[in-house]
Parts: sequence; structure tokens; C-alpha cells
Amino acid sequence: MQDARRLVLALPEVSEQDHHGMPSFRVRGKIFATVPGPGHLRLMLSEDVTHAAVAADPGAFEELWWGKRLCGVSVRLDSTDGDRFADLLEEAWRRKAPRALAKRLRGPSSRPA
Repeated sequence: MQDARRLVLALPEVSEQDHHGMPSFRVRGKIFATVPGPGHLRLMLSEDVTHAAVAADPGAFEELWWGKRLCGVSVRLDSTDGDRFADLLEEAWRRKAPRALAKRLRGPSSRPA
């Protein structure tokens, strides 16, 4: 979880705050990831990206539902490929970041080291 937290916090303007008793990660106040428990991270993604992630690796990604709305994936951190996780993490951040801020990150080389 520490490696995942480091990747999350390396993205521009990310803060960590409590969200109903669990850590959440936000960009300018908008939640893009939460930590429901040890070894798991939830990423807020579009339906298309969610379906693609689950289809590509159902052992690492599970659909995340908010009521009747598909809102992202639950990630099993010990089962996911690091590059795939980093790509999805950046995608979740981009969905919530203001457009001008999101332009700071471009292409795969933009991923935090």
C-alpha cells in the first residue's frame, strides 16, 4: 500500500483526507481514489475504462458500484501489474482534475517516478 500511496501523492495537487472513516485521495477537493482496507484501492473511472480493466485482468480488478451506477474499479494491489495500475490511477486523477491541471501530465512518460 505504501508504493500505491506514494504514486497517488506524486500526482499534482493531490491531498489525502478522511472519507467516512477511510482514506481518500482528492485533486482540488474531488475524490478520485479511496482506500477501503489493507491491500485494496478504489479508483473512480468511466464505465468503458472499468470494463476494459476488469476484462483484461479480473484477478486484479473488480467492478465498483455506487448504488445502480458503475463508478470504477476496486484494485487488489498485490495482484495488479504496476504499470497497468499506474495508468488507471492517472486516468482516475485526470477525470477529476481541472483541464488546465490535467495538461501537466502528457503521455506514459508523465507518470511519477
